[in-house]
Order: sequence, then C-alpha cells, then structure tokens
Amino acid sequence: MTEADVITRKGDRVKEEAEDLPLVKTGIEGLDEIIGGFIRGRTYLVAGETGTGKTLFSLSFLVYGAMNGEPGVYLLVDEDYDDLIRGARAFGWDLEYLVKNDLLSVLTLLPDFPERVRKKSVDTIVNSIVSSIEEEVARLNAQRLVIDPVAPLVVGETDLVRVREYIRNLVITIEKELGTTTIITSEVPTGSNQLSRFGVEEFLAAGVIVLGLQRVGNKFYRTMFIRKMRWRPVQPAIYYFDIVPGRGIVVKGPAK
Repeated sequence: MTEADVITRKGDRVKEEAEDLPLVKTGIEGLDEIIGGFIRGRTYLVAGETGTGKTLFSLSFLVYGAMNGEPGVYLLVDEDYDDLIRGARAFGWDLEYLVKNDLLSVLTLLPDFPERVRKKSVDTIVNSIVSSIEEEVARLNAQRLVIDPVAPLVVGETDLVRVREYIRNLVITIEKELGTTTIITSEVPTGSNQLSRFGVEEFLAAGVIVLGLQRVGNKFYRTMFIRKMRWRPVQPAIYYFDIVPGRGIVVKGPAK
C-alpha cells in the first residue's frame, strides 16, 4: 500500500464519519440551506458587538426547536426575565406559552451568584452551573441550550488563564454531561477583529458565527460571517441578513 493510498483511505474515513454526524436545523431562515444545520450535541459560538442580533439569533434557535419537538433551556445571564418576556412578545414570540407548555425553560442567575462562587475552584463553579441546567434539561428532555452571554459567568475573574480554563471546562462538561446542542454568545469590543471575548471560545466551539454591521455609504447592513463549521463542507463567507418580527434572523444572501 502506497502513502497516497493511506492518505486517500484516511480521507474517505473522515468524510464518512462527517456524513454520519447527525445534524439539527438551526431554524434560522436561509442559514440551514448554507450550513446544513448544527451537529447534534456540539457547542456553537455566536459572537458580535452589542446590538448585532446575538440574542435574537439564540431565540430563533430555541423557538424553532420548541415548535419542532426539541425543547430548550435558555440561561439568561445579564437580562431580567420579565424584560425578556415583554421584549419577545413585542417581537412576535410568546415565550410564556412555550414555558407553560414545558417547551422552554428560562433560567436566570441568582443575585448573589458572584458571592457564592467567589474563591471557589473552577471545577466547583462549573459543576454548580451545569448541575442547575441539568435539572431543567432532564425535566423537559431538552435538546437545545443557550447561554447568553457567557462572559458574566466568569464573575469578575481577572486572570486570563483561569478564565480560559473556566470556559474550557464549562463547554466540555456541558457536551459530556448534558448532550445538548448548545449556543454560547460572546460580545466582542466595538471595532475589534476578535472572534470572542476571551480568545478561547472559538477554539472550543464546533462552529463560529460572527454578527456585525457593514456601512455602505449612508446605509448600514447586518452581516453574518460564517467563520468556522467543523466537519462541514462550508467555506468561510459573509452574508447579509435582516431581523424580521415573528420570524427572527433571516439570511438574505452573500455580501457584496
């Protein structure tokens, strides 16, 4: 057997394994036609500056799942529960209906969360968070999870090495213990070319989608940069999208 034969066989095996990976639809109009869907049980990063649509992307993912037999859990980190419900209702989504019918669970951090975990080990903090989510995942038989955003869970930690260890443990533990298809959102500084807040999320995620704004003359266009889709035959590309009440994120086409 030649070296070329070995390389070819390895390539065929990887291709077969990739084709066998189960996919779930994101529910984002126009996106599934491009990427095929998310790999079930893996974690995806949705990043972008403030106001670019990260929360609406996440809710589109959860609402679609809830209405198609895949209940979800939403860990709401830096917004008030009632504000979320009112905002979603005004947008055209009745999240209370989904909650009451056990199609969605919205979790919020306790006000004293930072104090409770202060000086605790990374493993202890991660296990505490995952344990709380796990109860709701089991109750609903949830298939989808959103953490929006991930940064506040670091609770003021200033040591970048520790922060990265924390996020790494969180992602790995969620995939191992919960098995949900997960979106984590990360806000990047305005004007930055970063893909995430701490520079580690994009390496852990199976896919990275960056939302942004593009100025053309006096007009602004919403953009979606598909930066990474592991094990998927998807080329990095930028697309325009709209935010449509009642429908969420709607991908229109390639950016010019």
